Amino acid sequence: MLRRLYDWTMGLAERRDALWVLAFVSFVESSIFPIPPDVLMIPMIIAAPHRAFLIAGIATLSSVAGGMAGYALGAFFYDAVGQPVLAFYGYSEKFAHFQETYNEWGAWAVLVAGVTPFPYKVITILSGVTGLDFTVFSIASVIARALRFFIIAALLWKFGPPIRNFIEHRLGLMFVVFVVLLIGGFIVAKYAL
Repeated sequence: MLRRLYDWTMGLAERRDALWVLAFVSFVESSIFPIPPDVLMIPMIIAAPHRAFLIAGIATLSSVAGGMAGYALGAFFYDAVGQPVLAFYGYSEKFAHFQETYNEWGAWAVLVAGVTPFPYKVITILSGVTGLDFTVFSIASVIARALRFFIIAALLWKFGPPIRNFIEHRLGLMFVVFVVLLIGGFIVAKYAL
């Protein structure tokens, strides 16, 4: 199954709509979707290293736009939409305490969540709910997401063939590492907030 998924994403890099799919995944991941765009971005760059920085740019812009949508969810639809999403991820109880100190450290929270496996969507929604200055939020989001996606793109562009061989020969291990990082990010988020 992993091999089929890997082959699908590698084939996706050659399709005309690949960048649109990446843009969509990057957008929804920043506000509601649990799977990060790296799952598509990395194989796309490995399959087409000459497009590495275009792919990273699209992931960055779409992710920031999705983060702004998450901010809007928190700011305008917290009761109807934001609160259930936060409850789904287990953050409702700690939210009141978190809200008190969030704006003081909000820019750092956005930067950390935007670069690490920490669930960025939680921070985007919380930024809206707490009323973090939108300009601060936007600048921190652009910096964080650009750092994350362009560093990955640069590494894959520079060291692509050896990385591709490593991934293809250790696909199971790579999947386990990805799942551990993803779950670890949610666990850290749960106990850090």
